[in-house]
Amino acid sequence: MPVYEKLSSETSEKVKAQRTSDYAFRDENAIRRDGSHDNPTTIRPPFIRDCDKILNCPFYNRYADKTQVFSFYKNDDISRRGLHVQLVSRIARTIGRALGLNLDLIEAIALGHDIGHTPFGHAGEGFLDDLLFRHTGRHFAHNIHSVRVLDKIFPYNITLQTLNGIAAHDGEFELSEYRPKPLVDFAEFQRQIDSCYIDISNIKNLVPCTLEGCVVRISDIIAYLGKDRQDAERAGILADTDYDGGAIGVINAEIINNLMVNIIENSYGKPYIKMDKSHFEALKKAKSDNYNLIYKSKTVSEKLKTTVRPMMQAVYEKLLDDLKRNNLDSVIFRHHIDYVNKAHYNRTKPYESEEPNLIVADYIASMTDDYFIELFYHLFPDSELKIEYKAYFD
Repeated sequence: MPVYEKLSSETSEKVKAQRTSDYAFRDENAIRRDGSHDNPTTIRPPFIRDCDKILNCPFYNRYADKTQVFSFYKNDDISRRGLHVQLVSRIARTIGRALGLNLDLIEAIALGHDIGHTPFGHAGEGFLDDLLFRHTGRHFAHNIHSVRVLDKIFPYNITLQTLNGIAAHDGEFELSEYRPKPLVDFAEFQRQIDSCYIDISNIKNLVPCTLEGCVVRISDIIAYLGKDRQDAERAGILADTDYDGGAIGVINAEIINNLMVNIIENSYGKPYIKMDKSHFEALKKAKSDNYNLIYKSKTVSEKLKTTVRPMMQAVYEKLLDDLKRNNLDSVIFRHHIDYVNKAHYNRTKPYESEEPNLIVADYIASMTDDYFIELFYHLFPDSELKIEYKAYFD
């Protein structure tokens, strides 16, 4: 029988009377690279402007057909990355509202946090990282690439606070307590980003500079823990698994409710976001269970390794060769470079003058699962590599 925790009466009364927390980030302190434009107005304060820019980014549409965990399923009931982003935004705004934080900043970070994610989930991210590193000695990570999408590929003049929250969102690194770390300016932020390209382990050192960023970071984990279990059941990977849920429960609704309640109880009026020991230990256990039962299962990982990995390598090398030979008839010019340039944003240098491997990585990362597969068959129509989908009625 599910158990749903409730706020204590004391905290509940405080939340009802809450307006804006002393620890909320103030709109007037937002920093942009170029302060000469994108000035806030009454109806479009700074972080609403960020939300609008992210929602209208050409790559935002592609959230809808990117794998969250399960590739090769023709099943609309299995989550895609677009739904995950909405769930993170909803959970984070619920927590943020109760704590009196800046909801526009929370929404902007949440909407943009995965916009640089590859097709085929974290497996696809790993494959692209291997290829980029082999060619350039630079790493690929989806959170760092999300910043590149919104700050370099499309130079939107997004605020420092939103970009930092996106870069530091990575839900693979769970903590019982999240304390913001001040970030002075874009120069310091750029040093942090550059260090992650050189050494991917530096990602774990990224810390949100706002409480709002901290809320999105923990909400990223909350959003996928139970939802991935639902999807695994619908995909036929799990059935009647006997989880030990501990303090947070075992089903999606329990997990979301109980973690939100505990975070609000332990964070209200504080300069940090915190869970108590029992809830944090239960969260870590649930995450470990998901890895062992779902993410590392042969059903999820083996087909990706035997099909997508060699397909991605072939596509990468072909596009790189086309780019170096300046083959203007190639899809990388017609369907990527031209597409990016049509956005008509001011650039310090032409996009096509970027290092060729970065352009190839940009293009592959932007693709949906279906786009990538279609492109592979377009480039290699006689390939023996084939994707087999699990149909609706299998």
